[in-house]
Amino acid sequence: MKFKELQNMNSSDLVAKLEEIQTELMKQNAQIATGTTPKSPGQVKQMKKTIAKIRSILAKNNE
Repeated sequence: MKFKELQNMNSSDLVAKLEEIQTELMKQNAQIATGTTPKSPGQVKQMKKTIAKIRSILAKNNE
């Protein structure tokens, strides 16, 4: 997701999106650990970046 899209979301939506992405990332990491190749390896990197964006927005909102 784009940073501007995330900024327009409220805190509760951001937390829900964060949980959703983290569970998806755990599934992908489990797939990688078992030796199966993920359908799109670049998606793992993108999910990590999105998690970082959401966390930075939430931290800024809590100041």
